[in-house]
Amino acid sequence: MRRLILPFAAACALTAASIITAHAHASLEKSEATPGSYKAVLKIPHGCDGQATTTVRIDIPEGFIDAKPMPKANWTLATEKGDFAKTYKLHGQEVKSGVKSVTWSGGFLPDEYYDEFVVSGTLAGVEEGQTLFFKAKQICDKGQVTWDQEPAEGQDPHSLEHPAPSVTILAAESGHGGHAGHDMAAPVKAGDLEIDGAWARAMLPGQPTGGAYLTVVNKGAAADRLIGASSPAAGKVEVHTMSMKDNVMVMRPVEGGLEIPAGSSVELKQGGEHLMFMAVKEPFKQGASVPVTLEFEKAGKVEVTLPVKAASGGDDHSEH
Repeated sequence: MRRLILPFAAACALTAASIITAHAHASLEKSEATPGSYKAVLKIPHGCDGQATTTVRIDIPEGFIDAKPMPKANWTLATEKGDFAKTYKLHGQEVKSGVKSVTWSGGFLPDEYYDEFVVSGTLAGVEEGQTLFFKAKQICDKGQVTWDQEPAEGQDPHSLEHPAPSVTILAAESGHGGHAGHDMAAPVKAGDLEIDGAWARAMLPGQPTGGAYLTVVNKGAAADRLIGASSPAAGKVEVHTMSMKDNVMVMRPVEGGLEIPAGSSVELKQGGEHLMFMAVKEPFKQGASVPVTLEFEKAGKVEVTLPVKAASGGDDHSEH
């Protein structure tokens, strides 16, 4: 019996060690994606042999264009730009250069903590089955960890000591040709809520404000409330409503949040309640996408990506 138990225990220990090693690797939150908009979320699970991480660098792979990193509080953000190996098409225009690497420095991520570093962009000129490697580096006070190993054909990436975080390209979704900016965003669930049909309206050059629309379905037994929103694409995001006053259309913020009744839905649409993006950094372009974080009283914060499309009529924000 003893001879049977020892090999079994050794096998269990080896399996556990393999699992721990796999989970200890730096990786991308979403390891598969279709061509088009993609948010590369690099997960850093530990430091350098017990030391805190002070700098994180991501090399942007060929095929990931229009890269825009997300700033982090208490970290200094820097990018390096250069020419691509080939020319890409984005929103009908040729793109020959862009961000080649992103570095967050001057921060402090203790070994026992975990954090995420985000770069949003577009997967372009890629084919089904292709793998893009987002090679990364952690730098600590005394030492560093480099995640840059690419597996050989048929090799398990988890067998490598420092595998490069990667995303594998899936077939383009039917009816959209794999381009960024689908007509509507895929449904997003948060507790009893489901956010569906989300999109943002394309803006004119120089226009400082923009609008976005979506439907929130509450499948729970208690009401919830949309109390706020934010986006790295704008200085401020508010829920606005439109109404007639003295034969004039008036637009104003919704005070106290927007109620989402139990067992019901609320539609944010043109000509009614909608999301207002103010102090927009770059006008929303048709075919691109805009990230936004919705905050609900009960369901909490929910991240939604808004495809940008052209629209006529409804609420015009150009003079807001």
